[in-house]
Amino acid sequence: MSDAHGSARPIAAWCLYDWANSAFTTLVVSFIYSAYFSNAFGDDPGHGTALWSRGITVSALAIAALAPIAGALADRGGRRRYLVLCSLLCVAATAALTFVTPSQPRAVVTALALFVVANVAFELGLVFYNAFLPSLADPKRIGRISGYAWGLGYGGGLAALVVALVVFVPETPLFGISTAEGFNLRATNLLVAGWFLIFALPAFFRLEDEAVTGERLSVRRAFANLAATLRQLRRYRQIGLFLLARLLYNDGLVTIFAFGGIYAVGTFGFSFAELVTFGIVINVGAGLGALAFGFVDDRIGGKATVGVSVAALAAATVVGALAPTAAWFWVAAILVGIFAGPNQSASRSLMARFVPRNRESEFFGFFAFSGKVTSFLGPALLGVLSDIYSQRVGVGSLLIFFLLGGLCLWRVDERQAIAAARAE
Repeated sequence: MSDAHGSARPIAAWCLYDWANSAFTTLVVSFIYSAYFSNAFGDDPGHGTALWSRGITVSALAIAALAPIAGALADRGGRRRYLVLCSLLCVAATAALTFVTPSQPRAVVTALALFVVANVAFELGLVFYNAFLPSLADPKRIGRISGYAWGLGYGGGLAALVVALVVFVPETPLFGISTAEGFNLRATNLLVAGWFLIFALPAFFRLEDEAVTGERLSVRRAFANLAATLRQLRRYRQIGLFLLARLLYNDGLVTIFAFGGIYAVGTFGFSFAELVTFGIVINVGAGLGALAFGFVDDRIGGKATVGVSVAALAAATVVGALAPTAAWFWVAAILVGIFAGPNQSASRSLMARFVPRNRESEFFGFFAFSGKVTSFLGPALLGVLSDIYSQRVGVGSLLIFFLLGGLCLWRVDERQAIAAARAE
């Protein structure tokens, strides 16, 4: 996995970070803790879904506000230290979720507050993590390197799910783990925290900051540079158009991941063992899709790869919302699994091709911003419609985001954007 831009070890360490952090999105956000929270902390599945959507919404707004600033700071003060700081904060808050029981005072507020801290730290860490990609990978190989990492990430999520299925989820968990008030399900957060910390260590020690401007770290200067970058986005029209497209289609995808497990439990009556199996199937499909489409990305281009994935995700949304039986829901889930990985991987590699040199963190801050600035809309809309009508109506509303995002993506001129970055 070596590359012209560097040795194999930094690339391997960078990819392994995806293996490490995917345990958080898989077990906490998508499949186990989110479903546990919605059932244990809410009066009914619809109410629990609405409560969880508020946590997603608050964290999305915080990430949208902080990500561009974080990127501007990191380009001037070093990325690795921020990557380490955000990762450790996510680990600590995730571990703390284990000890919040539904019966304790202000349990909902406490659990959601810890989740928001963990989720915001996780997403800000990705700003610094993604910004390493242009310096690690040759432009002709960015797609496959990004695909390696996404594929490895889904493999990490899959492995963590298997451990959860064997150790924590059974009616009689291993090692005498208690099931009182769902402690065995909450204890999966300890698995996530340990998994994230251990497998992120190579990235902490192997990744190096390629360039720092030499300017003294200053929040005030970061805001000034952020404003300058916003003004200069007019020079990078194609980046702005791509970020608008991602703003829309990513809203739909983020909401699917946040509520797919909740929907499976609330509408189709999945048990937690079935839910973990569901997560395993999703991760297998997503990992294989990310690996395979990494080569497709380098062959046909990032825009075309993202476009195919958006169309497939739109179709999966329709099938999932109208599914008359659990079997049809599985069809939709497999489609999401196969095309979610390529969508995320190709979006990242496309952005890496577009960014000007030595301003990676700053532009990837806007990349994170585009993924979060309106991402409260999907969860909020799904939560409201689920509470008023049904979870099916809530899930069906996500089609809007994929259709609008696809239309904006169609207008992006990939060649012009790459040429602008090289000229800079």
